[in-house]
Amino acid sequence: MKHRKLIIFLVLGMAFVAFLVGVNLYQSRVQSAQELQVAGQAERLVRMHSPVIGPREAPVTIVEFFDPACETCRAFYPVVKELMQQYPTEVRLVIRYAPFHQGSEQVVKLLESARRQDKYLAVLEAVLAAQPQWADHGAPNLELAYKAAEQAGLDMQRARADIAAPALDAVVLQDVQDLTALKVEKTPTFFVNGRPLPSFGHKQLTDLVAQEVSKTKK
Repeated sequence: MKHRKLIIFLVLGMAFVAFLVGVNLYQSRVQSAQELQVAGQAERLVRMHSPVIGPREAPVTIVEFFDPACETCRAFYPVVKELMQQYPTEVRLVIRYAPFHQGSEQVVKLLESARRQDKYLAVLEAVLAAQPQWADHGAPNLELAYKAAEQAGLDMQRARADIAAPALDAVVLQDVQDLTALKVEKTPTFFVNGRPLPSFGHKQLTDLVAQEVSKTKK
């Protein structure tokens, strides 16, 4: 009986190891495929219209494909903010929009309107802070997002006019075209100096940024 249990244990252990190896191989293939995709279309990572937070000439660029209604984007924001505080002259953040959720496109336009009023960062943080209240994926309450933006100092009369005008449609369309070409399928998706994360996670992002910063010191 003990011998049989040992065999079962060994078989299960080998199956688990095989599973981990398979996951790692899959992640490696996905990363390699995305690296090739980016290498062939590097211009799609950063556009002239893309919001930039941090020094524009920073040697390390974090590109984040971001959905304002995405809970994981909200959870990652403090991590990204801490990285930028840790490397104040070396790192910049470029935000690309990935409006996958219902209502996200309108909030993207709200953020772009805030940029026109030089209120981008304040409104971004206010919208993320209020996300649990407004970002119901089935029935988002956009008025609560607008209220949060107004409380952050946004002129909502001007913002509503911007949101209703067709000018911001081109921004959203370009970002959607780029994320489609780069095969971005979830948010947040990060690239650091064009390199995708080896796998998804806070530590993976932090480590990759540290690697790229270290290259600038040599």
